[in-house]
Amino acid sequence: METRYDEANKVTIQSIIWNIILTFIKIVAGVLGKSSAMIADGLHSASDIISSVGVLIGNYISSTPHDKEHNYGHEKAETLVSFVLSLLLIFVSLTIGFEAVKSLFNLDKLQVPTVLPLIVSVISVLIKEYQYRITIKVAKKINSPALKADAWHHRSDALSSVAAFIGIGGSMLGFKALDPLASVAVALFVAKVGADILKSSVNELMDLSVDDEQTQQIKQIAKETKGVLNLGDMKTRKHGAMAYVDLTICVDGNLTVRDGHDIAHMLEKHIINDMEFVKGITVHVEPCNNCLGNMCIK
Repeated sequence: METRYDEANKVTIQSIIWNIILTFIKIVAGVLGKSSAMIADGLHSASDIISSVGVLIGNYISSTPHDKEHNYGHEKAETLVSFVLSLLLIFVSLTIGFEAVKSLFNLDKLQVPTVLPLIVSVISVLIKEYQYRITIKVAKKINSPALKADAWHHRSDALSSVAAFIGIGGSMLGFKALDPLASVAVALFVAKVGADILKSSVNELMDLSVDDEQTQQIKQIAKETKGVLNLGDMKTRKHGAMAYVDLTICVDGNLTVRDGHDIAHMLEKHIINDMEFVKGITVHVEPCNNCLGNMCIK
């Protein structure tokens, strides 16, 4: 587990450094280059800094061992961080959108942007897309919901920079309304990502089950475990980056209690070994004649 959190922290610290640089460059370029879209994009990058710090905090809490008050550990801290990040993204989108709409009603006061924010927007797209790719790679590898949320935060920033580029370029060509309209587009990108992350994190906080592919993998492991005749009820729940599994198996009713226990223990071992994200599993053993109506896995 130390390696897992070390990987997450390494890529997150890199993100914080890049976002500090980008925030400074974007806001300065927006002010000097007279672009509201670039200033909005800079505020988006600033929110990235806060979100990445939140990921670091979530990683630290999640990595602490279970205690008397939290018998199942602290992995849900990652999901909680994702929830907070989603609210932050939605708040940022509303702020950017509100300011952009105000500007649309005052077009006569808008100034035409210079080439400086246009250049910065291109640099931002390249850096943020790079951040997204390295972050999502680690997030998928270690199955971290908080890091996945942070990765999509980077992707939304890259998309917002594309919108800023279009708006700034259009404004320079004489379409002044395109600069604030680009800010509105930025706000919509950020809001969409925030809403998606909010939905995912709320589901996980409500003990969302693992996906169908992972469920089928558990069933396949049970099928291949010697002594397991039928598979009864199965429940799963996500616990941050990890998951817990509760299932009922059917075995030969003539076996001894020890034999039934050994089969259940072997199944637990196979599932935990083959599915690294499964933190704990509880197997209830039933004699086969009590499993009528349940799915046969023979």
